[in-house]
Parts: sequence; structure tokens; C-alpha cells
Amino acid sequence: MDLSEPYFHDKDKAREHLEAIRWPNGPVCPHCGGFERIYTLKGKATRPGVYKCGDCREQFTVTVKTLFEGSKIPLNKWLMAVHLLAASKKGISSHQLHRMLGITYKSAWFMTHRIREAMAEGGGPLGGGGGTVEIDETFWGNKKRRGAPKKGRGYAHKMKVFTLVERGGKARSFHVPAVNSATLKPIIQAQVAQDANLITDEASQYTLIGREYASHNVVRHGIGEYVRGAVHTNTIEGFFSLLKRGLVGTFHHVSEQHLKRYAGEFDFRYNYRVKNGYSDADRAEVLLSRIGGKRLMYRRPRGLVQ
Repeated sequence: MDLSEPYFHDKDKAREHLEAIRWPNGPVCPHCGGFERIYTLKGKATRPGVYKCGDCREQFTVTVKTLFEGSKIPLNKWLMAVHLLAASKKGISSHQLHRMLGITYKSAWFMTHRIREAMAEGGGPLGGGGGTVEIDETFWGNKKRRGAPKKGRGYAHKMKVFTLVERGGKARSFHVPAVNSATLKPIIQAQVAQDANLITDEASQYTLIGREYASHNVVRHGIGEYVRGAVHTNTIEGFFSLLKRGLVGTFHHVSEQHLKRYAGEFDFRYNYRVKNGYSDADRAEVLLSRIGGKRLMYRRPRGLVQ
């Protein structure tokens, strides 16, 4: 994607670009879903891109009920931010974004988290049709300082990221409170097809879970085994390597509250990687197609009861 594209520098071109992605067959009312009786409002007092629905009589623009709604940041800067997050293999920090876009750090931080919300992956079970799913966990942060009281043995004091990667397919990551059978089993059951072939290390939490699937092969790292024919966890280790390089080299400090969103960001770029046939431009378009209903608000509006 050429960063000199007009929609990165002109808010009206940005609006037209977003309309083409969100509404390939014409405007759709975000209030009622109507599309047959949509009118373009024109006049000196009306800004470009305002429509009215003939069914519900509501006015709207392409940003209504999206993560861009209510933002004072120009739409072309939003599109640039989306592209940079989608294209940066190891992520891009909010500090870097605030310098490149000429906005405050606070605004850049909020933008990146809104965009990460749209990156959240879903979909059907992994490994359907006899596919292979590699399963493992990794740990992040909370380094013990010399002289500091111990918070637990081994990796117990660290934040845990649990990931499933389908070979040739997608990755899904979860921030979990503990790495044990009680925590991991419900995730695996919900995310992996019953006819899938599982590959894990020799950790005990996978032993009983693996019996419920077509096959369960184990790589015994404890005795120095890492590859046994097609039995290995190299795919998921490669994913973790990319995730860690981004966390260490780009973000540096990631809180437990937001770790799931950072992990989801790396899931998204992995799932729409070049090897799967997606360019940077394709990845950005996938992301822009998901912005509906993803408005993230950190402050509860006054009077709102939840």
C-alpha cells in the first residue's frame, strides 16, 4: 500500500474509501438495517457524507456505530493508524503513532486500543476435518527483582498466554489466570474440533484433554526431543517468538488488564499473513470491515446503568 494514497491525507477521500469497504452495494442504515430507501442529504448546512434512512427516518454517516464514532480525530488519520497497526509485523507503539500522526499520546493510546478491539478473532473450531492443532502456553512480565519477596515457584508469578495454532490456518490466544486442566480444558473444548489432531508438550494438563480428540501426540522437551517427524510444536513456538519480540521490542510494558488485546493483535496479523494470501492492504481492509459495533469506551457515560 502506498502511504501517499489520497485517503490517508484527505478526510473526504478517507470517507469515500471507508464507504466503499463497508458498503460495497450502497449505504446501509446502522440504526435499522434498511438499504432500499436511503437518501443523501445535501445543503449548505450539511457536511458531506450524511445520509437519511426513509424507513426509520434517522440520519447517519459511515462512522455511526463504529469504533470511529464520536472521534474528533480526522478520519484520514484513523485510516493511517489502521494501516500501520495492520502492516507492522511486530506492532507499533502508541508513542510512535502519536509522533507520526501529530496527535497527543493519550489520543494515540486510545486509538490503538480501539483498533485492537476490531482485531479480535472468532470463528468456528480449529482443526476440523482432521487438521493439526498445536497447543502451548507462554509467560510474560513480572520479573523477580533481587531481594524481592517470591510470588510463587517457576512461572507462577508471571502473566500467562495460552495459544492454539492450526497448521496452515489461524491462531487464537487467551490470557488465562492459571495453566492447569480446569482452566485450559473449557477453552480447548470450545475452540478445537473433535476430529482434530492435537500436538502438545508433555505437560500433565494436556494428558486427559487429549483423549477426547482424534489423536494426541506429545513432544517430550524434558528429554531434549523437539521434532519427531511431523510431531513438533515449531509452528506455535514461531508464533510465540514473534509475540515476544513485539512485546519486548515495541511495547516494553504491557499490563495484565490489556494483555489479551495485545495478544489478539498478533493473532490477527498472523491469521491474515502473506503466506495465507493477504497483503498489507488486504489486511487493513479486513480490519476496516470489522469496525461496526466495536466502539470501545473506557469511561462509563453519566447515567448509564449496567
